[in-house]
Amino acid sequence: MTTADETAASADAARSDARTSQTSPGDAEIDHATKWRAFWVCVVVAAITILDLSKINVALPSIEDALGASSTQLQLIVSGYVLTFGLVLVPAGRLGDQRSRKALFLVGLTLFTLASIACALAPNAEMLLVFRLLQGVAAGIQMPQVIGLIQQLFRGPERGRAFGLFGAMIGIATAFGPTLGGLMIAVGGAEDGWRYIFWMNVPLGIIALILAWRILPATSKSSYARLDLDPVGIAIFGVTVLALMWPFLFTTGAPTDDSNRWWLLVLFVLAAAAFVSWERRYAAGGRAPLVPLKLFRISSFRNGTMLATAYFAAMPAMFLMTTLYLQLGLGLEPVFAGMVTIGFALTSALGSWRGGILVEHYGRSLVVVGLAILLLGLGVLMAAAILTPPEITPFVMAAALLIGGTGGGLVISPNQTLTLHDIPPMEGGLAGSVGQLGQRIGTAIGTAVALSLFYSALYNERNSSESNIDLYHHAYGTGMLATTLFFSIAMLIGVVDLGARKRRARQLTSA
Repeated sequence: MTTADETAASADAARSDARTSQTSPGDAEIDHATKWRAFWVCVVVAAITILDLSKINVALPSIEDALGASSTQLQLIVSGYVLTFGLVLVPAGRLGDQRSRKALFLVGLTLFTLASIACALAPNAEMLLVFRLLQGVAAGIQMPQVIGLIQQLFRGPERGRAFGLFGAMIGIATAFGPTLGGLMIAVGGAEDGWRYIFWMNVPLGIIALILAWRILPATSKSSYARLDLDPVGIAIFGVTVLALMWPFLFTTGAPTDDSNRWWLLVLFVLAAAAFVSWERRYAAGGRAPLVPLKLFRISSFRNGTMLATAYFAAMPAMFLMTTLYLQLGLGLEPVFAGMVTIGFALTSALGSWRGGILVEHYGRSLVVVGLAILLLGLGVLMAAAILTPPEITPFVMAAALLIGGTGGGLVISPNQTLTLHDIPPMEGGLAGSVGQLGQRIGTAIGTAVALSLFYSALYNERNSSESNIDLYHHAYGTGMLATTLFFSIAMLIGVVDLGARKRRARQLTSA
């Protein structure tokens, strides 16, 4: 790390230390071993939550055959989870910060486990859809508490290591989702394999509930003012998020997509303006707004949130494009297509762990280097799909993902640490939920754009003289352009933030 970077980091640390004095009375009483036991409970539950974002994708054909689900219902089973997850995140983070993160964590985990049982037992597609929406609500309740508890329990370099391990687990969960989903279908068969995907949440949820009840620290209610949830802000916020995410979540690239859905973006602009206006008015009246806009005046939080949004617009889309190409283009079984991403999971986990340790020394530079490595792996991945013989393509793509995972691990956890570096622990759940919302919105937008490009290429050239494999080469390359664009935007944000930090450091040095 340069001298300028070190000076900036020291200044940021000083501000952060001043802020972190606003801790709950019980924090100092938590011993080292208990903190890390609580951490692992939180992280495992977060991983289960993230797994349900990806493992269901490979089960859609099985659900279609078993329940006779329509294409719209299948789309809703996937996107409805993301939608309700995103809608609940910020209000749940706010409530956890104001009252008890442990209580909200237990409520969310209980609801998630019950919803998983209901999904596994669903007699038809309509009931499965309802329970998936409920599962998304539960995920949105518990996830902000995970970020808030990590922010509450750890300080300084130890927080970096905690977020490093958190990023490692999230990376593993994201990459292993399709593999686990394919494995459950292979074990349970085409008729019932998709039910196993939900049943696996149940024993994990029950064990986590017992451990969370025994281990997680309670948040002292006496440290908070009266409960203030900003109900009008919640309502306007819900309309804003719904209007933004809906048109992207229901984009498949098929000619039958209803183009009228894009008019919702006009509603999004109007609702977003109304939300900002209301929040400013609410804060001016001495009340606590749903989303304190002052958070976005903190450059580390603002830039880190934008970078994470762009990154998560690219990464799930990259996995989806690769899985579709391997299954549709090369004819691989779901479990084998999912296994291609295992290398990414392993190197991403290692990179996240090391990144959490190194971020205190290298700062934003580490994230920029990680994105450069990731873009290199992405280039190799695309070249492998298009240029190598089909019989060796999956192996070369797996090797490319090994490279990409190394870079990805140096992005996720270091960026999380840097994003929350200057956020007071008392606002950790809210700030973390805003960041998570950015990730969910990014995922919705990135997946929609990539899917549209992929399927549009297939529809537009379905009557051409190209061979089947050449057709999928073109579709895959076109869809991956979106992934490349979003990763490049993340890189640009990282470089701009790094430059700003160096300028601030020089100003501090000269002063």
